[in-house]
Amino acid sequence: MKETLTFAQLSDPHLSSLQGVRWRDLANKRVLGYLSWRRRRRAEHSGDVLEALQRDLAQTRPEHLVITGDLTHIGLPDEFRQARRWLETLGGPHEVTVVPGNHDAYIHAPWKHSFSHWQPYMASDGEDDPDPVHLFPSLRVRGPVAFIGLSSARPSGPFFATGSLGPEQLGKLARLLDETGRRGLFRVVLIHHPPVPGEEKWRKRLKDAKALCDVIGEHGAELVLHGHRHRASESDIEIPGQKVPVFGIPSASSLGHKPGRMAQYYLYRLQPAGDQWKLDISVRGYSPRRHAFAQVHERLVEMPRQKPGTLTNT
Repeated sequence: MKETLTFAQLSDPHLSSLQGVRWRDLANKRVLGYLSWRRRRRAEHSGDVLEALQRDLAQTRPEHLVITGDLTHIGLPDEFRQARRWLETLGGPHEVTVVPGNHDAYIHAPWKHSFSHWQPYMASDGEDDPDPVHLFPSLRVRGPVAFIGLSSARPSGPFFATGSLGPEQLGKLARLLDETGRRGLFRVVLIHHPPVPGEEKWRKRLKDAKALCDVIGEHGAELVLHGHRHRASESDIEIPGQKVPVFGIPSASSLGHKPGRMAQYYLYRLQPAGDQWKLDISVRGYSPRRHAFAQVHERLVEMPRQKPGTLTNT
């Protein structure tokens, strides 16, 4: 098995356009999202920034790319089709992993008109025709890394952007963490909403954040990545003997009209070093002056490496 991997995370690209939307498509909560797009979001999220992002990815050349939700604005069928075409420009389903966000589940929508377009980018390894109801948690193993995708995307009421996982998804997550831990893999949990209680406003929170932290605390993980907040954040989840780093990142398409919200993506380079993992983290941000992404800062994180066949977190 390959022991190193370079992977990138981007989030909340909100890449789709709502030009030409029919009013009959907005006879529900979507009208609020559309008005938000008209007033603010269409000036905040830029296709030019996404083009610069793709040029930078062509230079940094990550071996895998993860996208932690909110590819759309209000989850219209045409937005899902637009996002699928964009995903194909980034790479095939083997190179790109997607988990959905709350904007992608703005209201209840038929599977065939929504997430079916992204299914190849969300499904677990070896699942060519997965049951949509049980698609998550997903498991994708790339080299030494187990990417475990969660879906916190649930339709919520007007003026709310909450998410939840539910007991079934949490139970399966516990088993996947144990299984991949015994294999000695570097476990990366992907979710849209911030997983640590109290990090997000009440109306935008992950409802079962404590339950998720309890599962990770008991069964272990090496890294948790999320989006949702449109700004960089760092926290941790305590497990026996160590802390699991939790990173949230800004929108991949933002022009930074608010402080701290300029577009960024994170580049991770993982390698083993004896009984440790070394994770080099490069934060790459958009420069409006240069119309390009460049390194903002870099840091090194070290954490214990679990030997195959052991399970030290229980």
